[in-house]
Amino acid sequence: MAKTTYEDIINALWAGANTFRDNIDAANYKDYVLSMFFVKYLSDMFDESVKELEKEYSGIRLQRQISYLPFFLKREYTFNYLLENRFAPDLGTKISEALIGIESSNSVLSGIFRGIDFNSESNLGKKEQKNPLLRNLLNDFSDLDLHPSNIEVKDGKVPADIIGDAYEYMIGEFATMAGKKAGSFFTPQQVSEIMAQIVSPVDNDRVYDPTCGSGSLLIRAAKICGFDKVQIYGQEVNSSAISMARMNMFIHDIQDAKIAWGDTLANPQYLDSDGNLMKFDCIVANMPFSKDKWAEGFNPGGEVSVDEETEKAKKGKKKEFKMEAGLDRFHRFDMGVPPASKGDWAFLLHMIASMNGNGRVAAVAPHGVLFRGATEGRIRQTLIDKNQIDAVIGLPENLFYGTSIPACIIVFRNGRSNTDVLFIDASRQFKKNRAKNVLRDEDVEKIIDTYKAYRNGDNAENEKYSHVASLDEIKANEYNLNIPRYVDTFEEEEIIDIDQVNAEIADLKAQIATVEAEMDEYLKELGLK
Repeated sequence: MAKTTYEDIINALWAGANTFRDNIDAANYKDYVLSMFFVKYLSDMFDESVKELEKEYSGIRLQRQISYLPFFLKREYTFNYLLENRFAPDLGTKISEALIGIESSNSVLSGIFRGIDFNSESNLGKKEQKNPLLRNLLNDFSDLDLHPSNIEVKDGKVPADIIGDAYEYMIGEFATMAGKKAGSFFTPQQVSEIMAQIVSPVDNDRVYDPTCGSGSLLIRAAKICGFDKVQIYGQEVNSSAISMARMNMFIHDIQDAKIAWGDTLANPQYLDSDGNLMKFDCIVANMPFSKDKWAEGFNPGGEVSVDEETEKAKKGKKKEFKMEAGLDRFHRFDMGVPPASKGDWAFLLHMIASMNGNGRVAAVAPHGVLFRGATEGRIRQTLIDKNQIDAVIGLPENLFYGTSIPACIIVFRNGRSNTDVLFIDASRQFKKNRAKNVLRDEDVEKIIDTYKAYRNGDNAENEKYSHVASLDEIKANEYNLNIPRYVDTFEEEEIIDIDQVNAEIADLKAQIATVEAEMDEYLKELGLK
């Protein structure tokens, strides 16, 4: 029997996507396709585990050994049972009941589907429309064999790598189809690799992503050292993304990752025994860009104050809620409270406050964090004076899902021995690929090599690409970190030889005159002139 290849998995996932493509928005139908794929994965994995046990055990001993497996599936929770019932009039109900059953009977999978409803009329339509969709989705995965022993592996990979890579690929494709709605759950793999190499986890490190989306960035960072050698923590406010992240971790055979649901700013989930923010060694994040009303979570009851002395109060209008540093019991905004309409520094300050003594942060951010003034400028100055900003890396435009603007990676480190800052302008090194630009392998390697040279104390200066700026240089620029102030990428235009240009014009005119004369002769011969 032919083994299942990476391409086979991709093709099945695309078939599932195409089943829904013209019926539901891509931002929504990813939940159904990826969830059904996950049920198929669980079913085949459990089936293989049971068959292996049956070779050695039987009866009560077999049942005892099955109970020791990482998870258990009753027959009516399996993919094959759903496939056998694909013509049932209550197919949507059967699938939803299977998901609930998987969650309720396995603590490790509790809540993993986040209430995804295969019986939803608002998303899938009435029975006449819904059942054919769900039946086709089951058929799309019916011939896909995800038993680990039947996965074709190469280059020292294991089956979990192949299935996990295909799952992440499809998340990226859904991000492409979903457009602006996708920026919150997916980071391009090349950017993830750069950030992972920058923070470089080592044994026993805690790796954290406060806006983890589908978990791909966390997985990439943890993989640098090895999933079994680090502790993985993520938090995400979007319930659909939480589901993707947990499935992503499980498919990659990471069953001890901690993925929490909630507003990272107003309700951080990872606290120490004293109720303070937990500290982490490595932090990576692709945070929401310039999030508006980021502080609303600090005012959950919607309380407002009314100044009776003002004209607004007389007209019945209420004063708007205003975020203040004292409202945050973790003191993350003591350096300054970011603007209500731009939450970039709110997320960055959370990450900085979550670093341990040797912690490092690599975060994707819009360029505005580098040069905007007022409170953001004061925050930036304080961090530079505290020697916590390590590097700024400019990336190409149209690289990220959800926005076409160029972004940067800003790097923070505690315990720095140097006071300078590395600036890299990688904005012009990329390949155009369909709707999005893509960093090539050589582009990724150049960024990583330059940063590592800088960290090792080697020469990281590269004309028109990178520059190591001293603290005095940064102060002379009034703590503005805009990359063009430090990396000169100006290309002088080639001097135009006017005499040569005039000669070329004269030559072209002569050629045109010759061609026109020949045309006149042809027209005369034809009697047309």
